[in-house]
This record gives sequence, C-alpha cells and structure tokens, in this order.
Amino acid sequence: MRKLICLLLAFCSFFIAELYCQDAYDTYTIKDIRITIDDDVWQNKLKAYKKQKVKKRIYGTMKIDGVQYDSVGIRFKGNSSYASVNNSGSMKLPFNIKINHVKKKQNYKGIYTLKLSNVYRDPSFLREVMSYEIARKYMPAPKANFVKLYINDEYFGFYNNTESTDKHFLKKNFGDSDGTYFKCDPDWDATQPKECKKGSKASLLHLGKDSTCYYGYYELKSDYGWKDLIQLTDILNNKTEKLESVLNVDQVLWMLAYNNVLVNLDSYNGRLCHNYYLYKDSLGVFNPIPWDMNLSFGAFPFENDEAGLPLDKLHSLSPLSNFSNKSRPLISTLLKNKLYKKIYLAHIKTIVKDHFSNFSYKKRAMEIQRVIDYNVKNDDNKLYTYQGFKDNIEKTAEAGKSKIIGIAELMDDRTKYLQEHPLLKKPAPQISEVRHQQKEEKTLITARALEATNVYIYFRNVKAGKFTRKKMKDDGEQQDGKKGDNVFGILLDKKEKLHYYIVAESDGAASLSPEKSSFECYEIK
Repeated sequence: MRKLICLLLAFCSFFIAELYCQDAYDTYTIKDIRITIDDDVWQNKLKAYKKQKVKKRIYGTMKIDGVQYDSVGIRFKGNSSYASVNNSGSMKLPFNIKINHVKKKQNYKGIYTLKLSNVYRDPSFLREVMSYEIARKYMPAPKANFVKLYINDEYFGFYNNTESTDKHFLKKNFGDSDGTYFKCDPDWDATQPKECKKGSKASLLHLGKDSTCYYGYYELKSDYGWKDLIQLTDILNNKTEKLESVLNVDQVLWMLAYNNVLVNLDSYNGRLCHNYYLYKDSLGVFNPIPWDMNLSFGAFPFENDEAGLPLDKLHSLSPLSNFSNKSRPLISTLLKNKLYKKIYLAHIKTIVKDHFSNFSYKKRAMEIQRVIDYNVKNDDNKLYTYQGFKDNIEKTAEAGKSKIIGIAELMDDRTKYLQEHPLLKKPAPQISEVRHQQKEEKTLITARALEATNVYIYFRNVKAGKFTRKKMKDDGEQQDGKKGDNVFGILLDKKEKLHYYIVAESDGAASLSPEKSSFECYEIK
C-alpha cells in the first residue's frame, strides 16, 4: 500500500525541483552571506524604523556562493530578540532580508526572503533547527539551518536561518497562495476598542462581528480575510458541529500535541498564546503553521499567567494542559470532543515514540552541535558563552539573567512521565491490512482493526483541503450482534484519485493508519 505526504506539491515537478529540491537549508552546509550597504548610518536608520514600527527597508547588495544579488531590502526583525539585544548594546540583531525587494523574480535557490535570527535565549543554538525538523514530520513547517553574516566586511556573527512563511512557502505546501492568511501574534501595545468583547491574545476567541476587535491580536498578511477569521472564531466557539468545514482539525491536533510534548509554551499552548499562522486554502479550510522555535524545549516556562514552571513541573506538564481554559478554545473546544481527544493523545504517543523514547533527538542534537561547534566558538558576537553552548544539551545554562533548561535535562524525564501517564497507557486498537480495490463505479476500502469499537475513514478527492469522515462497517458482523471478523469496510464512489487514512477507536484510545495521518495518507491513483 502506497503512502504519501498529503500535500499538493510533496514531490517535485521539474520546475519545483529547480526551486526547492536543491535544499538551501541543509544543516551540514554553512553559507557566508555578505552584504554591502552604501550608507554610513544604516544601523541608525533601521533602528529608527523599528522604533516607529514601520517595516521600511534600506537597500544593499548581497553575495552568496559568489553570486551577487542587487537591491535587496534589509530591515531588523523580531520582538524580544530585537529589543533585549539592542538594549544590551550587542550588534548581533536579527535581520529580515528581502531578496526580491526590487527585482521581483530575484531569488536564491527559490528563497525570496531570508530570516536571520540571533539565537536569543538559546545557548544550545539547537532549538530552532531541531524543533522545525521534528515539526515537519507531522505538519507543514519552515526549514532552518545556519549562516555566517558579514555586513560591509564586518563579521556580525553566526545566525539561525529560517525559511520564510511567505507566498512561496504557501504555494509549495498548499498548492496555492491567494487565500486568507494571518500571522497570529498580538501587537502588545495595541489598545482594544471598548465596545469589543474582552479578548485573550491570538487565542481565536470570538470577539464579535466588528473586525476592529481583532486588529490588535492578528496581522492580516493577505489582501482580505477578516470576515473569514471572524467566521472561524464564531464556529470554533459557538457552532462546533461545523468545525471540520472551516478548520483542518487534525493538523491543529498535531500542532497542539507537538507543542505539549516539546514544552513549547511560547506558542498557542502557553501564556502568550501566539507564534503561529493560519492559512485558508483554496478549498476553504484554515491550516495552522507553527512559528518561532527558539524557546521550545522548556526555554519559555510559562504555561499561563502564573509564575514560571520549575523543572519538575516542566517534566510533568499535563498532556491536557489548558484543557479547561476557555480562553484557549483550540484546546478546550477540540479536546472536549471525545474522538478528537483520543486522536490528539495518539499523536502525542507517536511524537514520543518517533523522537524521544528512542533517544534519537539526543543523537541529532549532538550531531548538529558537532557541525556548528567551530562557528559557535569563533562567533565573538554570540549572546552567550561557548561553555553554555556545550552544556545546554545536558544541563541548564545561563542566557543573560535567565537560566535555560538543558534539552535532555528536560526531555529524558518528560518522556518517562508521558510514557507512564494513565491517558497514554490505555490500550489502543491495532490497525492492519489496509486495502482498496475498484469495483465498477465504486471503490471498496477495508482495514482490519482489533479491539476497536468504531472505525472511521477520512478521505478527499484532491491533494489539499478538508477530509470527509465516514464510519466503516464490520463486514463480518453477525446478525445477532456478536463480534465479527474485525475487518471494517466501506464503499465510496469511484474517483480518479483518492487520499485517505483510517482512525480506529476503543473506549479509551485511538490509533491511526498511517500513524502520521493526516500529514501522510494512502493514495488511490
């Protein structure tokens, strides 16, 4: 049975191969980025733009791999990673470099915008790259690696280089880029109109029908879309029976599970409730995209508005964290649905199994550390010490006035906690023998599911957008109600192409086939 990544352009055509399959985000290749700016006071100008909250750019020339790119647009980026570092007097500020600022077709291996982060509050230098690597196993997420940055021949330092979630990212991952697009990251200085319902950051609470009530919490990245966002919040909070028609629920469950396992609380799951995008694809479904991973693996220890969690509480962050928090409707609303909750817990088990119970995450951390060691050691502008870099896999390291927990110091005990958690130890059905065959104008799909009370198929006829869910029947069920042969089946109308996956549930748990559904699925050509 063939599995595939359920994205429109998951395998490359010749055109896409030219742009994207030459991977410019290879972690083993560290590029020099050399920028020339013909302006002696360029830093003062960019700092002034940042203070004024305008995204105005200055012009420069950039060289990568000996190739020159003219008239690139340069500005500073970031919130705390800019403000705190700028206040400290360090020159290692984060940059956003728009390669096609003037020449609209100008790009570097399919990259039109470079986002260079200064590794703020991450002595390990690993969190961004590793976290995105794990995320991409289950959902659309940016790529990331490292570069060395020079401006006017002065070395600014060793930077994290993260793929921009721009129109090119959307086209690659969703097959289109013209839909409604929001960055869900509040303007912390914005004032909400008095007539609006009280909000809670970018939490997707329904604040009424007036779009001005949402302006301070979400940044519209497309030409239109406020009505779409308002409709989504209304359905999420008030009309949940329609939720699957407007939201890619399974991808949201993956994002929530991922944030929970990695204790990535600088996200929707934590105090600030931000750092994600929502994209409405051509079929009318909003899809989540995670963002900003430098504080994953417990580096931001704030679950809610209370004090930061101590080490033992980070280890034992509940898989149902914020389950009863009505100001987090993606969590509280979705997980009150019994089937969604079981799928969410299954996703947690899959992430733990794939990366943590086998210690592959630690092997990968040490591998990346070896690759970048020389460059970290020789970055005189790095924000933290070389010893902190060496230590922060296994133990806590200092990052200015903060103490940042070691990645393995957190995840080894957290893995044990999750493996022993009663909700995650409940026996789940076993799915096997997933098959399909064409029968005249119908397609028969069957799967064996042991110890299942219900089995569902999720299917769609295109490679992006929402899945339709239907219940499968035990085709060996006896008329007197006795248990059948555990083979469940369904007849669907024959289509040229069909993508599907199977979900089987018992009283306390669920299983999926493929395990990474809906990001992976079965294909009928």
